[in-house]
Amino acid sequence: MRARGPLALVIAAMLLLSGCSSDDKDARRRRAAGPAPSVESYARVASAAAGARLFTRCSACHSVGQGAPDLGGPNLHGVIGAEIGQNRPRFAYTAALQKVGGRWTRARMDAWLANPQRFAPGTAMAFAGLADPLDRADVIAYLETQR
Repeated sequence: MRARGPLALVIAAMLLLSGCSSDDKDARRRRAAGPAPSVESYARVASAAAGARLFTRCSACHSVGQGAPDLGGPNLHGVIGAEIGQNRPRFAYTAALQKVGGRWTRARMDAWLANPQRFAPGTAMAFAGLADPLDRADVIAYLETQR
């Protein structure tokens, strides 16, 4: 019986520490991005693996596999560098998004992920956005691997 008490404490400590490691890692990445980080500064410390985990929120509406179907939103395979509102010829993009024009750069994707309605007023994307710039950088890093 005595072994359970200390063992339980060790297990609890391990769980607590493992939960902190992600926060500590994010804090280190934020410091590495610099005192006034830009989109490019965050890109240097971004984690595609963290972005893949965050992308699970997006996967209700978006697929990313080559040849995967469009869902409620377009398949995002190859989206970084693609023309805005043109990446999936069979997807019915809103006029608001098509009107933006240009290509999906890191900076433009960052602005989109921060607030789609501000980026393209009138877009049908019903997503409030990702407030955390490191989260956005991570998602962008993940999307950059999807080519």
